[in-house]
Amino acid sequence: MQSTTRMRVAVAGTLLGLLAVFAGPGNPVASAAPADTTVGDVSGFAADGAVYRLTAGRAEARVSFVSDETFRIELAPDGKFTDPTGQDIVLPQGPPPATHWTDRGDRYELSTDRVTLRAYKSPLRFAALRADGTPLWSETQGLTWNQDRTTQTLARGADEQFYGAGMQNGRGNTSHRGKTVEVGVDYNWNDGGHPNSVPFYLSSAGYGVYRNTYAPNTYSFGEPVTTTAREQRFDAYYFAGSGRGALKDVIGQYTKLTGKPFLPPVYGLEIGDSDCYLHNANRGERHTLDALEVADGYVQHDMPNGWMLVNDGYGCGYEDLAETAQGLKARQAQLGLWTEDGIDKLADQVKAGQRVAKLDVAWVGSGYKFALDGCKDAHKGIEANSDARGFTWAPESWSGAQRCGVQWSGDQSGSWEYIRWQIPTYAGASMSGLAYTTGDVDGIFGGSPKTYTRDLQWKMFLPVTMTMDGWAAMDKQPFRYGEPYTSVNRASLKLHEALLPYIYSYAHQATETGVGLARPLALEYPDDPVAASDAAKYEFLSGEDFLVAPVYKDAVERDGIYLPKGTWIDYANGRTYEGPVTLDHYSAPLDTLPLFVRAGAAVPMWPGAIRSYTDRKPGDPIAWDVYPQGRSSFDLYEDDGVTRAHQGGAYATQRAEVRAPQRGAGDVSVRIGPSTGDYAGKAAARPYRFTVHTGDSPSTVRLADRTLPRLASKAAFEAAGEGWWYDRDDRGGVVQVKTGAQRTDRGFTLELADTSAVGGAVPGAAATVTAASGQELGAGVPGTVAVDVTAGTRDATDVQVGLTAPAGWQVTPAAPIDRLPAGTTRRVQLTVTPAEDAATGETVLTAAVRHRAAGVDRTALQRFALGVMPEPPTAPAWASDLVWLKSTNGWGPAERDRSNGESGATDGHPLTLAGQTYAKGIGAHADSDIEIYLGGHCTSFTADAGIDDEINGYGDVAFSVEADGKVLWTSPRVTGASATVPVDVDVTGARHVHLKITDTNGSKSGDHGDWAAARFNCA
Repeated sequence: MQSTTRMRVAVAGTLLGLLAVFAGPGNPVASAAPADTTVGDVSGFAADGAVYRLTAGRAEARVSFVSDETFRIELAPDGKFTDPTGQDIVLPQGPPPATHWTDRGDRYELSTDRVTLRAYKSPLRFAALRADGTPLWSETQGLTWNQDRTTQTLARGADEQFYGAGMQNGRGNTSHRGKTVEVGVDYNWNDGGHPNSVPFYLSSAGYGVYRNTYAPNTYSFGEPVTTTAREQRFDAYYFAGSGRGALKDVIGQYTKLTGKPFLPPVYGLEIGDSDCYLHNANRGERHTLDALEVADGYVQHDMPNGWMLVNDGYGCGYEDLAETAQGLKARQAQLGLWTEDGIDKLADQVKAGQRVAKLDVAWVGSGYKFALDGCKDAHKGIEANSDARGFTWAPESWSGAQRCGVQWSGDQSGSWEYIRWQIPTYAGASMSGLAYTTGDVDGIFGGSPKTYTRDLQWKMFLPVTMTMDGWAAMDKQPFRYGEPYTSVNRASLKLHEALLPYIYSYAHQATETGVGLARPLALEYPDDPVAASDAAKYEFLSGEDFLVAPVYKDAVERDGIYLPKGTWIDYANGRTYEGPVTLDHYSAPLDTLPLFVRAGAAVPMWPGAIRSYTDRKPGDPIAWDVYPQGRSSFDLYEDDGVTRAHQGGAYATQRAEVRAPQRGAGDVSVRIGPSTGDYAGKAAARPYRFTVHTGDSPSTVRLADRTLPRLASKAAFEAAGEGWWYDRDDRGGVVQVKTGAQRTDRGFTLELADTSAVGGAVPGAAATVTAASGQELGAGVPGTVAVDVTAGTRDATDVQVGLTAPAGWQVTPAAPIDRLPAGTTRRVQLTVTPAEDAATGETVLTAAVRHRAAGVDRTALQRFALGVMPEPPTAPAWASDLVWLKSTNGWGPAERDRSNGESGATDGHPLTLAGQTYAKGIGAHADSDIEIYLGGHCTSFTADAGIDDEINGYGDVAFSVEADGKVLWTSPRVTGASATVPVDVDVTGARHVHLKITDTNGSKSGDHGDWAAARFNCA
């Protein structure tokens, strides 16, 4: 019942949007397109301080300088200026800058010390330049208007790239060049939609433009560039950036004008959980206090959980609010509520313990102002009735919303496709000053254990996220799917928790710069043309130091990972890469996120695998994860984490400075400066831990004027109060250091003598190890596993190859290799016997190559997935009776011996094609892919294919049979009115067969495809 209600709201919103489009003024269906008018010659000019007026017939333009680099252009076709946004979006900016103007004959030049705006006279046309004469932008014709819209037309540079426009689903972290981007509410929360639009864009030429309006916009970044707002007034602010960081500078100016992003409470950076508890139609009779049982699940599974929404606003209210809030707080979580039906009760709710407010569709209301006001009012409501920070979420918003809430991408269905298009969405939104954007883990509908795990994995490198339950077949907490998913999800959540000092420091940075944690590569590497292209579309930066390349297919390898210029370190195994380089066949089993760290990074962390920020006590250690290369630094930001005392200056910063060789051998020093500033709970002293990725052991480690003891083992290191240990087996070789408590009001220096920059004293000397993909074994059956060992720039000697496998598996060590010449590769085969009860599917193994190179003992590691296969069929078998290695489906699960149903595994109906009912077969929904292991034992596959009669004529699909990477058979296009298609495919020798159904008309409505009487003939 809930999902029906929600879908009805979404559909209604979509229909309203469509009606607005079709009935809107200027639509050719309704009437002829209105004629355009272009501004004419300048007939008058007046200067008043930093404000200039230019008259052109009845029209009047006004130029107002806001700062040395920011100015505003307005055009009133009738000479009467208006501003529908009033004081809603643009904040007071202080006194205007000093300006001057010059009449150059054909133009007026209006200037500050940093920028000049040219106003050509005949006709009126604008162009902007930096003070040194560098062009920023120029109009190819004057401003144009008709009764429905105003348009600016700009020349496009030969290599000019464009970003921004807010949250653009499926795009935004690579260039908009050559594309048309819509800015406005469309109630489309899927790929191609544009929720949380922002009428702001920026250019690689170093400028940005904010259209000061509540009207929808259209930006066409062709040649020329045309930017249109659907109103008969023109009002835009322009920002001029400078230097290599011009894009960041522009974002900073835009957010200075419209508001810097807010600073969330620390619990807001932990994962949230959302569900309806009171009288839940999908889950049976429940009560608000039942949320505490779910919170107990997070505690019992040792998983972070910062907050919980316990109602949903769609007929699901709440009861026992104060008791629920206290119960959640006792479980280290905060209470949140949906506010879809209004915020008139917010004061009482906050006093009862509410700390999170989630807005919804109704808050868009009659326009963008209503949505923006809802965000601001909910934020203020929390702060007015508690000492907490406002923390709100909204699915639709506008410019200015970055200062009051998280922008959430709406209701979606979990799938591999969902992961794919979400990757560019949030980093792209950062280009519009939206520092906190996210989507639900694995959506709220559909999903699977694998897609949930992969989606959670990469979203832990966004600052905020939540998981939403109650809409899919089963709840979506990270512990619901069992092993191995629970353990992998726990590790992802714990890593995010450990990185909160890094993430929180970037949250503070956003309040000063407007730039969020999730970033496109183009923001940090603006001179790299690949960073602006689709080659970098499915990766992003988390801060400056982490490059994240999520897995968005049902695969254990990732192709097309682009690493820009510089040295990058694989977070999982310590292998170094020199960019620019593109990595293919990167091994990424389910528990491995392709994650790379920038050389020079110094990352602050919380050690100890804690579950909640509340587990931290004053005086607990800070850990620094250091990747030494050249000179680098990081500023750690700390405050009390929850109150607004930081706004009055109650916070502290502490700088870590690293000095190391740019490459190769040398000393490394880490200087931890004094913690400057104060806040409630600040420690007077605390210990520190350091993980320094050198690749070579130092001769000594000194703390200030003392030599720290070298410890002989990991156990000894963990037991000691102070000291260091070099672990050759950890990610290419790291130095672990532990100090006693150090006063926070004083700095200290850690010195590592005779070691190296990241990558080792002899860069590239270490061997590397890879594992061939697609290797398979049977449970309890001995087989061979092959790994490839490649020597580096030096010979590898005393090479020993081992495998770490799950408990119950048997591994026979390979014979050692005396010498492997530099640059050569040797394939090593090991005998492996999986456990008798080994589960079918992917199992993760770790290959370890211990060797000596360049006079140093080293270890190379590689994690990889091995397939454990079921017993292949040895007699004729129905496809629905066999084990499915993979089963992806367009809606809900694919069904055995039933048609495709809703979200449940057995909620379909009898399979029926052309009036014939089938007892056996597979019911699916495009797009679907079912993988079955035959092991080469079968000769043919037969079935009757078609769209189930229950769809009553709808649907448009194609069926195909693939084996071992080859397409064996493809059906013609099949519709709901097509005759049943007989299938008879030769699968002789095939090991893996995929039964696929794909959508063929771009609409997945009614794509219920059946593989009726699907049977393999085997012997």
